[in-house]
Amino acid sequence: MNDIWDLLPGLADKLAAHVVLSASAIGLAMLIALPMAVWAGRSPLVSRLALSLASLVQTIPALALLALFFPLLLSLRAVFGEGLPTLGFLPALMALTLYALLPILRNAVTAQANLDEGVLEAADGVGMTKWQKLVLVEAPLSAPFIMAGIRTASVWTIGAATLATTIGQPSLGDPIFAGLQTQNWALVLAGCFASAGLALAADNLLWIIEVGLARRSHRMTWGGIAVVALGILAALWAQGGGPEERRIIIASKSFSEQYILAQLIGARLEAAGYEVDYRDGLGSAVVHSAVASSSIDISVDYTGTVWTNYLKRSDNPGREAMYTTIRDWEARTSGVKVLGRLGFENAYAFAMRADRAKALGVTSLADLTGKAGELTVGGDPEFFERPEWIAVRNAYGLRFGKSRNFAPTFMYNALQSGEADVISAYTSDGRIAADKLVVLADPEGALPSYDAMLMLSPRIAGDKGVIAALQPLIGAISVEAMREANLAVDREDAQKRTPRQAAEELAKKAGL
Repeated sequence: MNDIWDLLPGLADKLAAHVVLSASAIGLAMLIALPMAVWAGRSPLVSRLALSLASLVQTIPALALLALFFPLLLSLRAVFGEGLPTLGFLPALMALTLYALLPILRNAVTAQANLDEGVLEAADGVGMTKWQKLVLVEAPLSAPFIMAGIRTASVWTIGAATLATTIGQPSLGDPIFAGLQTQNWALVLAGCFASAGLALAADNLLWIIEVGLARRSHRMTWGGIAVVALGILAALWAQGGGPEERRIIIASKSFSEQYILAQLIGARLEAAGYEVDYRDGLGSAVVHSAVASSSIDISVDYTGTVWTNYLKRSDNPGREAMYTTIRDWEARTSGVKVLGRLGFENAYAFAMRADRAKALGVTSLADLTGKAGELTVGGDPEFFERPEWIAVRNAYGLRFGKSRNFAPTFMYNALQSGEADVISAYTSDGRIAADKLVVLADPEGALPSYDAMLMLSPRIAGDKGVIAALQPLIGAISVEAMREANLAVDREDAQKRTPRQAAEELAKKAGL
């Protein structure tokens, strides 16, 4: 528990970003929902359509809603120019605003529909205009009910905002996602406590405003509003407020190796005098597109991923030919500079527990052909949609009895506990050796090579300082050293390391 309290002060910047994002989304949702509710109160058709659309948005999982705005903004960027951001605050704001609409809109419409007809007739009787009736009668009577909807929307939005991490927006989701992937449970709990505390604080402050409106208490109403406003202003101030020169932004996908490499790259750039920021836990497709559009500056990607996902190639011309083709294609189509390969490969490989593989007589993927129907295969959340899985499945005619998705870290736990018989492991993962797993041979060559490549966005592709700082990384990291670093982060004993600590040790072993 002491570890959690020690971590909380370090989350101040994430908390500030979370407050600004959530408050902006709720404020924008109010600006949309309240006028719409007034319109809906005067038109049953508008009321039905507005509530149906808002309800429809709620059926879309928050993570999917956030992710959908990335390709949408990427398409709009071609129309509105390079200044339109595709990652970070804007797509998160748009998605969370939609998510916050329903409770505000529903409560506002319901309040309008249940206003006392006698009061409204009295307002008409004294000669009030429609605007006067709205401002002086309808709004005060509806305000407590509307505030109840705003409270609900606030709690929902603060919780959903943790998912903004996946599209590159700093939030309290950063420690949660990072902790889950590296099995740092203190970090996960610190992020959860901070998010829950923020939601409770917001709910209670808005409750004070709601009670103040119901009791016609100016002191409670304006006091609550003042505290909320001060909190938002403090968060804006903590974020730096004014414009400044952009930092180098380093992306990492959602597994330990990527967190370690991001820290290794960041340390070298910081030593060279650059300001660095990190966007952790991003999806593979998001990372590549973000680097190509300069929304992110640096990432580590893998030849097999780019080959199958972006060049749409299913052949296997060999390691060198694949790398050269990718390097030239990136420079020609997007302006991304492939600085070079880091020296190790992190390929997909299918692994089993040694005792299970021996009992079944399995040493290669071909041996699974007649046995797969009785087995469970586990993969990371995107694996069963990837071309690599389709290629392996078709090459060997594999039809497993059940397939299950796990976060990369938990796949190995699932294998050890028997919840999966086979998993899509990674060849640079230290847990393969630590858990004494058997890696199944691929006699058909269905899986391509996965050399780790250092990718620079078009924005910094010609930055000589960045290139000079990162050039020593090229060819410097062996697969053995990478496995040790990965295991140091993933282990759960006293020798467990944070990604930054593992990166420092990796740098020493690589002679950097």
